[in-house]
Amino acid sequence: MANYEEVFKKVVAHAKEYGFIFQSSELYDGLGAVYDYGPNGVELKNNIRNYWWKSMINMNDNVVGLDTAIFMHPTTWVASGHVDAFNDPLIDNKDSKKRYRADVLIEDHVAKIEGKVEKEVKKAAKRFGDSFNRDQFLSTNPRVVGYKKKCSSIIQRFTKAISNNDLADVKALIEELDIACPVSGTKNWTDVRQFNLMFKTQMGSTSDGATDLYLRPETAQGIFVNFLNVQKTARMKLPFGIAQTGKAFRNEIVARQFIFRMREFEQMEMQFFVRPGQEMKWYEHWKKNRMRWHLSLGIDKEQLRFHDHDNLAHYANAACDIEFKFPFGFKELEGIHSRTDFDLKSHQEHSGRKVQYFDPEINESYVPYVVETSIGLDRMFLTILSHCFKEEKINDEKRLVLSIPPILSPVKAAILPLTKKNNFTEKAKEILKSLQYDFNCQYEEKDSIGKRYRRQDAIGTPYCITVDHLTLEDKTVTIRDRDTMKQERVAIEQLHSLISKKVGWNRD
Repeated sequence: MANYEEVFKKVVAHAKEYGFIFQSSELYDGLGAVYDYGPNGVELKNNIRNYWWKSMINMNDNVVGLDTAIFMHPTTWVASGHVDAFNDPLIDNKDSKKRYRADVLIEDHVAKIEGKVEKEVKKAAKRFGDSFNRDQFLSTNPRVVGYKKKCSSIIQRFTKAISNNDLADVKALIEELDIACPVSGTKNWTDVRQFNLMFKTQMGSTSDGATDLYLRPETAQGIFVNFLNVQKTARMKLPFGIAQTGKAFRNEIVARQFIFRMREFEQMEMQFFVRPGQEMKWYEHWKKNRMRWHLSLGIDKEQLRFHDHDNLAHYANAACDIEFKFPFGFKELEGIHSRTDFDLKSHQEHSGRKVQYFDPEINESYVPYVVETSIGLDRMFLTILSHCFKEEKINDEKRLVLSIPPILSPVKAAILPLTKKNNFTEKAKEILKSLQYDFNCQYEEKDSIGKRYRRQDAIGTPYCITVDHLTLEDKTVTIRDRDTMKQERVAIEQLHSLISKKVGWNRD
């Protein structure tokens, strides 16, 4: 575990040192769980968003885009259930004075037990070699079966307690599991309390005449209240989806793990509207589709997994997460939910207006069911950083490299004159101008060429183009590949097509 913590610390430090992420308001000692994206960070973030947008909207004939306001009519959040039910169960340790989410404490305890299962699997796989049958081992080994039974029992009890709002039993479970405070090491806990996560604000010129509003805790409701507007104006037929990206806000009391859990964050969501009874077919479709999307970015299969929800939200009849193995363990990256007709029906009831679709195939009007895919852009950013951060030894020297998929790389190519002499800079800037219309390029002339290569490796630049003596003679340059570090001479006129092929969409 210590090793993973060290890796995570290095990722966080790298993110600041190379202009990816800064603590918000750092000049004033910062603001907790709020972050700013630096010059390289904003490029990577935009590229992730664009890759999602193109994959979700441009590559699907039956999905359209939307951009809704952060402020919404306050009844929206009554209808969605957020005013009454958008809570976290919190518990304090009396000795450390630290506050924790009770569900996270229990989840972390279960994760430790699951870690024991994986250890048993690894030992058995080593012992039996090629003849090892993982599924059979998991279902028959007495110790593993016992661990799995214990995990299931804990989850079932916690789920039941939360569903019944039995916070006393949640505390009792924490005590029975002998869970200690990570800071003080003691088990001196307060009672568990519910805390609403929405930020409240006001709209109006005077306090007496102001209207209470909330900063939206999710972007989905903006899609639901616009269902009829989009369906009619875009002339969409079911099944079809509406997608958007945008900021959301949650007053996380226990925000932690860098940008994994923040108070101001960005979501990329798609709500897919279907005929009732067809939701499970589309639920399975989008599960496979979204997993393919993550794999298309080169993320290892072993670092991704589905996790089915045991405790379904009040609006869902099926739900799962795609989890990524961050340096601090498997955690939720994206959620796929079958939300039934809860949202549209609730907005229909609270607004007093019909929110239905007339289906010409069956000559009937109904409230559609919804399948949702929802991913945190900031979490996807952290996934890319965590997965792509590498330390290598090259000739007894350390090389830090971000092996970011070229399509997402903040800088696509760096133009490097070998020295400032002999008209190298003039030619390098000429090449820069020819490329920067289509690619985000960087010009660098300070320090040795080796140091400049290392800096570009550290921000994930896939290509470095060096202008040298031969360039002035035969109009060729040296182009260096980030991942292989191989260098080759190519004609200047070939650069655009080479870079385009490397950083463009894979059509396979």
